[in-house]
Amino acid sequence: MNRIPDSKSKKFIYCLLFGVTSWAAWPAGGFAPLLFVTWLPLLAIEESVLRKQRAGEKARLYGWSYLSFFLFNILTTWWIWFASPFGMFGAVLANTAIMAGVFQLFHIVRRKLGDFFGYASLLAFWLSFEYLHLDWDLTWPWLNLGNGFAAYADMVQWYEYTGTQGGTLWILLSNLLLFSLLKEDNDLLKKKWWQPAFLIALPVLLSFVIKLNVKETNDPVEVVAVQPNIDPYNEKFSGMSSTEQLAKILRLANSKITPKTRLVVCPETALSEGIWLNDLYVHPQIETIKEFIKPYPKLHFFTGLNAFELYENPSLKSATARKFKDANAYYDVYNAAVNISNEPVYNLHYKSKLVPGVEKMPFPAFFGHLDAFAIDLGGTSGSLGCKDRPTVFKCGNIIAAPVICYESIYGEYVGDYVRQGANLICIMTNDGWWSDTPGYRQHCQYARLRAIEMRRDIARSANTGISCFVNQKGEITDKTKWWTDDCIRKDLNLNNELTFYAKYGDYSGRIAIVISILFLTASLIRTFLRKK
Repeated sequence: MNRIPDSKSKKFIYCLLFGVTSWAAWPAGGFAPLLFVTWLPLLAIEESVLRKQRAGEKARLYGWSYLSFFLFNILTTWWIWFASPFGMFGAVLANTAIMAGVFQLFHIVRRKLGDFFGYASLLAFWLSFEYLHLDWDLTWPWLNLGNGFAAYADMVQWYEYTGTQGGTLWILLSNLLLFSLLKEDNDLLKKKWWQPAFLIALPVLLSFVIKLNVKETNDPVEVVAVQPNIDPYNEKFSGMSSTEQLAKILRLANSKITPKTRLVVCPETALSEGIWLNDLYVHPQIETIKEFIKPYPKLHFFTGLNAFELYENPSLKSATARKFKDANAYYDVYNAAVNISNEPVYNLHYKSKLVPGVEKMPFPAFFGHLDAFAIDLGGTSGSLGCKDRPTVFKCGNIIAAPVICYESIYGEYVGDYVRQGANLICIMTNDGWWSDTPGYRQHCQYARLRAIEMRRDIARSANTGISCFVNQKGEITDKTKWWTDDCIRKDLNLNNELTFYAKYGDYSGRIAIVISILFLTASLIRTFLRKK
């Protein structure tokens, strides 16, 4: 069959097709419907390898799939280079290796169990991979397939039931069904094209129906989001004092605050000077903010900060604690957020989803001695401390989820805030590390998915990049421009209802793990029986 690549040159072209079409489909600026055909070249390569049945072909498949996934990774996330070339290559090479490994596992099961169970295993293995990829030392869910519809929110309103893993299943099923038709030898005009057309169209139609029936609760609160546009390389941690930075933030906030304003949301690490937690209530910058909000009794001020926690007793130190050079004491460094108000008690949230190689050295038992080489994206290098679960900020009738940067990629994690009562999501980020690239635009688009999954309004404050508001249908409003000082204000609606996804999280991933174990067990049994 001429559609199945039987030469190295054809396989190479098919790898290019997979990488280029995947990139061309990805947000921001991509055409997401391409995702329904992007896997066809890779499936064709796997079919060719399966048919040859020659020694060494299985290993060659890993090479071909590695090249395909490498192109997908590098073309969509090359912008990490601006923050760190080392981090970019580390993320790309590691993620590629894992993706290729998952695809190789599917191929092995298909050899053992045949086409039906083999293709079913691809669905189970990939969903399992995406689920497990959310919570381990090399976590990097940026390219989970369901994220590909972030800029096409109208197509995936049903994510409130499935999360992004529903989108992953949709993409893979569509590609598999199309491929099954294409590899048949009969005339193209005689194929049952209505089957993949129906599979693709039905969720889209369902999405539009769901969107028409989404009614936001009329419970408005006035929120201000600040974008100070402080250069993270030349100003934030050097070149511009923390006092000057705070003055700029307060000046911008003051331009939009009214007597009705309930929340001011500032970016990640907006207070760049490290603050010891035992000094939090007397720190000059905190006192400055307290003085600023004093005329507004009901106003709450959310800001990111670098926080330090002291362990005078070494036996109480955490696994991420660092030792003072000149004392037998330890301290932790947190990327944190604080809720400052006219009340005497402050709320703190510690960023818990840390970027591997940036904020956390993976597998510290093996690589802990490399902490000093961790990339500095927050004013301090080395592994940061974290907490087991997120903390909500309670502000009267507002219960806010203070989501810090990378945490906004994790649907089930954001759902933890909502299950604690969060009726509003506030994303605090610094996307200035990536320059004017697709990176900050992708990150902003992903916020739309969280809005749909949770049916929560979102206030997004970026140091620079895109600060904006997102409604419960995933529609972006009032967005700022790149590399501009700005401040925006809007009435956002609170919602206390829990979506199906907010209640149950990534249940499809958990189911997929069980099914994957069954496929692997069946494959091992089949191998054992053949040897007897």
